[in-house]
Amino acid sequence: MNQSGMRDDHRPSPTDPPSLAERIRHEMDTFTPSEKRAAHLLLSHYPFAGLDTVAEFASRAGISAPSVLRFVTRLGFGGFPDFQRHLREELEAQLLSPLAKASPSDKGQGAPALASFAEAVIGNLRATVENIAPAEFEAVVALLSDPRRHIHFTGGRFTGALARYAESHFRIVRSHVDFIEGQPVLWRDRLIEIGRKDVIVAFDIRRYQEDVTALCETAAKQGATVVLLTDPWLSPIARVARHVLPAHIVAPSNWDSSAGLLLLTEALVAAVTKHLWDTAKPRMEAVERLRSGRS
Repeated sequence: MNQSGMRDDHRPSPTDPPSLAERIRHEMDTFTPSEKRAAHLLLSHYPFAGLDTVAEFASRAGISAPSVLRFVTRLGFGGFPDFQRHLREELEAQLLSPLAKASPSDKGQGAPALASFAEAVIGNLRATVENIAPAEFEAVVALLSDPRRHIHFTGGRFTGALARYAESHFRIVRSHVDFIEGQPVLWRDRLIEIGRKDVIVAFDIRRYQEDVTALCETAAKQGATVVLLTDPWLSPIARVARHVLPAHIVAPSNWDSSAGLLLLTEALVAAVTKHLWDTAKPRMEAVERLRSGRS
C-alpha cells in the first residue's frame, strides 16, 4: 500500500479501495474551491493532466503551486512524485489486455473455479455500490426519467451487448429510446438530429474504444448530455460526460467482469420504472396485449 491507501500493484484485486478518480468524484462536495478546480482539471483529462509538472498543473487549473500540493496531500499522498507514481500505475492498469494479465495457470491454485470467481464478482458488486455517490445515481435516474429527453444507448465490442440490454428494457417503460452502433460509419448520419434534448448513455471499459469516444464527443459538441458507465480508471469519454457511474471489473481471469455494469444497468431500469410507473404501467400492459395477440 502507498500513502493514499492504494496498492502499488497496478493489477488491483476486486476488494481494493476505489480508484483515485472514483474517490475524487465521491468527495468533490467536500473540497475547497481551489481543490475543486484541481479536481475538475484532473478528471477532465484523467490521468494525463496529473502527469504535468506542478507548475504546469497549477497554471492550467488557475491556482497556485502550493494549492496543487495541498490538493495532493488532501488526497493522501506524501508528495507530487507519489501522486504521479500512482497515476502511472493506474494508466498501466487501463492499458492491460487479456494477454498482458497473468496466465490462467497462475491464478486460484487449489480453489474451486466457480466459488473463486463468484467471490471476486461479489466483491466487485459491493465495491461498485460503495463507491458511487447516491446523488450521482439519482441524477442519472432523473435524467433518464425525463419524458422530454431522447435516450440513445451505445457501447463497444463487448459493452455494446449491455447497451442493447438496457435499450430493450427502457424501450418498454418509456418512449424515445434507441441504440446507436459505435462504429463511425454507422453513427455519423444518426447524429444529424442529436442536440440538447438528447442523452447518450455510453458503456465503455478498458481497453477503451476510440470510435465510441468520438461518438460521445461529437454528441456533446452538439449539446447532448452524456452519461458514462465505465470502470474505476474512467474511459476518455469521462471528459465530456455530465454523469459517470464506474463499476469494478477485475476478476481472477484474463477477462474483465461486466457484472458491475449489469448491476448498474438493472438498478437504473428498476429506478426509472418506479419513477415513471403511472405511464410505464400502461405501456407494459400494451406490450403484454401485443405479445398475447389480444387487441
